[in-house]
Amino acid sequence: MNPLIKGAAAAALLLSGVKAQDTTTAPAPSACTTLTPAYSPPVVAKGWKAQLIATGLTRPRSIKFDSNGGLLVVEQGVGLTHLTLDDSGGTCVSVKSNISVIADAKLNHGLELSEDGKTLYVSSFESVDRYDYDPETATVGEPTRLVSNMTNPGGGHSTRTLLLSKSQPDLLVVSRGSAENIDPLASDLSSGVSHIRAFNISDAATSEGPYNYPTDGLLVGWGLRNSVGVGEHPVTGTIWSVENSADNIARLGQDVHEDNPGEELNYHGLLNDTSSPLLGANYGYPSCFALWNTTDFPSQGDLAVGSHFSLDDEGAANDAYCAESTTPPRITFRAHTAPLDIKFLPGDGSRAFISFHGSWNRDGPAGYKLAYVPFSPAGEPEDASDSRDAAHDILTAPDVARCATVAGACLRPVGLAFDAAAQRLFVSSDATGEIWVVLKDGEEEEGEGGEIEGRQTPTETGAPAESTSSAAAMPGMAHRGVSSEGWVVVAVTALMMAAGGLGFMA
Repeated sequence: MNPLIKGAAAAALLLSGVKAQDTTTAPAPSACTTLTPAYSPPVVAKGWKAQLIATGLTRPRSIKFDSNGGLLVVEQGVGLTHLTLDDSGGTCVSVKSNISVIADAKLNHGLELSEDGKTLYVSSFESVDRYDYDPETATVGEPTRLVSNMTNPGGGHSTRTLLLSKSQPDLLVVSRGSAENIDPLASDLSSGVSHIRAFNISDAATSEGPYNYPTDGLLVGWGLRNSVGVGEHPVTGTIWSVENSADNIARLGQDVHEDNPGEELNYHGLLNDTSSPLLGANYGYPSCFALWNTTDFPSQGDLAVGSHFSLDDEGAANDAYCAESTTPPRITFRAHTAPLDIKFLPGDGSRAFISFHGSWNRDGPAGYKLAYVPFSPAGEPEDASDSRDAAHDILTAPDVARCATVAGACLRPVGLAFDAAAQRLFVSSDATGEIWVVLKDGEEEEGEGGEIEGRQTPTETGAPAESTSSAAAMPGMAHRGVSSEGWVVVAVTALMMAAGGLGFMA
């Protein structure tokens, strides 16, 4: 059977709550170990259930299953780790063994694996390396440097997300964030700051040595403050990213940071469509930002949810420039919720699962959840671009007011990875050192997206109230490196990062 059709069929069975039949004889179920978190467990949406299954990882970020069923985990500041799982089905999953694959404290987020499972890609703040990988032994060969010169002046955002395209198999997509909250370097296209770029990683193309990130490869998009999550739709082959927008901003001198700017779901089109105005487009940063809360917004004019606005509406980079010369988000999310990964449902791509790491500079904390955005058969979000409730929550903190003030009080999702059967989604979180499994076991809540019933909001807990308000492209540059619901979700979490580092560790 065609893999795409097979994947779609599996997804349809999962979303209908019917398990696919296995012709093999299942082993007798073993007793499950039940773990309890040291904090109030996350609230689970109707039709799902959750169980803690493992503890003890160190700040896990990106995760990926190898071809032998092992779970590869980037432990930030430690290296790459391989987990062997004891899996009896359903929520009965635990970690059997944990071994180091690459001991390298510079590895902090990026991870990819070739389609055949024999080549591994990892990133640091400076570079992308390739390793030969043996999934049977979970061992690697010597590294080959593929991309370099990604260090931001003065530090700033240090993660470099990796995505291997399936529609264009020789292209490796690499995202790089800004060096500052509002970084003037991002206005200079030659800097490579706040870019998403793609590189030809075939043996022939990489024989000349590592690519120079700012000037080589294909420019997918720029003006992207910190697009930590990058995904490819499995049917259309289009590229999507989720962006962490700016903190502590003012509009015309008035503080609007609590509810603006919104986080972004951005659309980049196809990697091989060099005629598209989307490929290599300017997404606005550091001059233009997405509007989330329109209530009492200074000099709102015709601006709506999702519109790009400038900070002072004066000079060359004003609201008119933002509207005419930059590409706005396809969907805007609540400010400071920090989306860190996006993975589409294998097969039909009818849902984009997004991890929201959670805020650090809102008076009323937000995020700290796993959610999904419904996509149409045409590969577009079902919600309009001015929607404020496109995200449907699956797993959230029970008392979000505690999340930004009490270390280790909440799940903080980061990386997402489907298993080989596309029946379970593993979710990493760098907050409490745990692994959760979430099982779809009934009918979901119908209607618009939003928060899960039973979750305490900052208003309910006495914290400051959250808002109740309603709601000419740069072409891809030709440089070296360019070529023409039984659903189960598993979450992995680790030690809380120091409070002073929250702003730039996304």
